[in-house]
Amino acid sequence: MLLISSATFAQNTPRESLDPKVTEVWDLKPKKITPAPKPGDAPSDALVLFDGKDLSKWTDGNGGEAKWEVKDGAVTVAKGAGDIKTKQTFGDVQLHIEWRTPAEVVGEGQGRGNSGIFLQDRYELQVLDSYESVTYSNGQAASIYKQSIPLVNACLKPGDWQTYDIIFNAPHFSDYGRVLVPAYITVLHNGVLVQNHTQINGPTEYRGQPVYQPHTKAALRLQNHGNPVSYRNIWVREL
Repeated sequence: MLLISSATFAQNTPRESLDPKVTEVWDLKPKKITPAPKPGDAPSDALVLFDGKDLSKWTDGNGGEAKWEVKDGAVTVAKGAGDIKTKQTFGDVQLHIEWRTPAEVVGEGQGRGNSGIFLQDRYELQVLDSYESVTYSNGQAASIYKQSIPLVNACLKPGDWQTYDIIFNAPHFSDYGRVLVPAYITVLHNGVLVQNHTQINGPTEYRGQPVYQPHTKAALRLQNHGNPVSYRNIWVREL
């Protein structure tokens, strides 16, 4: 009743007569951080997952040593080394990651510079050389693989460094495993919006439709699809 009365009073009172202090918030202050000195660099509250020097924050798919090649500030998929994933697990995140497909084009479609970024070890944002290359649209670069087509193709040519800036909202489940809130993802590819708060329908599947299974926080995983794709400047902010 008090809220209704206050709202009614505000509606019936001339705006110039209202006290502006009533709508000012002073006692809740955002945490102070230091922004990055240049776009793409990590702000002060970010966790740097790869700084170009080593894979100390990563393991292989079985929890052993990550054996991708680290050279010249980048980490590159190594033949036969499998996927790599973070030691730390995450829920909602802001993720910055830069990637590069090989300058020498080998293959076409899904065989051309293929890798992937798996949020919570199961939801794949596709990495692929989709510059003047043809494949199924929900499998091209910046797609939520086999689910959501990117709004535009913002790919640079092979051999150029590209960026993904990602906002990922993890799904929430009831105590009985029912999906209360599905996962959502927003992606900027080279500064261009390509996924706009897109709903993720479940874990990435190569065959068939996705079906959610309840889970908690999980690792970030980079895919070894057999192509020498490189990554650098990987950082994350927990939200």
